[in-house]
Amino acid sequence: MSERIYPDDPAEAFAPPPVTFEDREERGITIRAYDGSDEEEEALVEMYEAFDPADRAQGIPPGKTERIRTWLSNILDEDCLNVVAWDGETAAGHATLVPDGDAYELAIFVLQAYQRAGIGRKLMEALLGYGREEGVEKVWLTVERWNKPAVGLYKDTGFETSDAESFELEMTIRLG
Repeated sequence: MSERIYPDDPAEAFAPPPVTFEDREERGITIRAYDGSDEEEEALVEMYEAFDPADRAQGIPPGKTERIRTWLSNILDEDCLNVVAWDGETAAGHATLVPDGDAYELAIFVLQAYQRAGIGRKLMEALLGYGREEGVEKVWLTVERWNKPAVGLYKDTGFETSDAESFELEMTIRLG
């Protein structure tokens, strides 16, 4: 694969966590940086155990508890940046930036009961704000091209398509 192409200009500013808002279902949602506690990790395990297999893409999140724990141990690593959307004590969504050379790969997951309520957009924006605060300059992601809601969300947030040669789109954004 050729070298990733990033936009020349940085994206707009995004508010870093904590972010509190009311979603379209009138639930009070708080997005905050992952704190590394056992309680937060267990809440994420529970969220991923409840994840609908139909919403898995590219093999993630994994389906079985042991594989979920192994996967989380990799992306909750201190080199990664993570934010979690909370509905009280329930993890409603999770987004991560995983280091990849001079850039970071973004992955975002919203539990089915919380989809289409505006949480994904706020979660991604908070993650990008957190990333910019932590010195992240370039972010990329892949998305299945048929996933029109996700593609639209990424474009609205400032991501641009950098590679459209396969069934997945690769999209990039510059933060700094």
